[in-house]
Amino acid sequence: MDILEAVNQRKSIRVFKPDPVPREMLQEILELAQRAPSWANTQPWEFAIVSGAKLDEIRKEYTEKSGEEPCPDLNRPGGFPEPYNSRHRALSKRDSETLKKSKEDPVVERWQPVQGSKMYGAPCVIFIYTDRSIFFQPDNLNVWPVFDCGLIAENIMLLAVNYGLGTLAAFQTVKYPDVLRKVLKLPDSKLIVLGIPVGYPDWEHPINKMYSPREPLNSITTWYGFEGE
Repeated sequence: MDILEAVNQRKSIRVFKPDPVPREMLQEILELAQRAPSWANTQPWEFAIVSGAKLDEIRKEYTEKSGEEPCPDLNRPGGFPEPYNSRHRALSKRDSETLKKSKEDPVVERWQPVQGSKMYGAPCVIFIYTDRSIFFQPDNLNVWPVFDCGLIAENIMLLAVNYGLGTLAAFQTVKYPDVLRKVLKLPDSKLIVLGIPVGYPDWEHPINKMYSPREPLNSITTWYGFEGE
């Protein structure tokens, strides 16, 4: 698949079919994704690819903790200043209107946590984590490993399109890291960054038919040194 086509087709999938994803396919995706750049080629990312009974166990424990306040390893935003809040509110409004066409709760603020605890029904989740030793430096906080994890996450999501798969970069999948450490036997030395549900999209669900808008390029870009500028 052409890279332009993959970039244009990639979108956040929030409802998946239960069909399993072959391990060989996931391995190909991850091996290719490792061409992502990183600061000084440190390659700070590690993966836990979870399916089957282990994923069911995580879903069960997340659902049981659903009334508790999330405690992710990386703090979630407390809110957004403008203009970012307006973009967020517009997306939430659109999603709420879309959910009214389905049988789910049309209030996004309630629907997202519930679906997130279920890993959005995906048959597989790729959890990305890094080592605390590279993130927490003696004299400062080194944010670059998390940035690098974001770069390889984008590679994973673009490559998944080539295989007919859908993905979602989801905070909801890592909101209870204590559960992940227990079930997956991850040491406390690992900082859990992100979870990416992976699977075949349920294209019949209205929420998967929508593409989120993007700001016009000329509203966020200033050109310097080009002819006519």
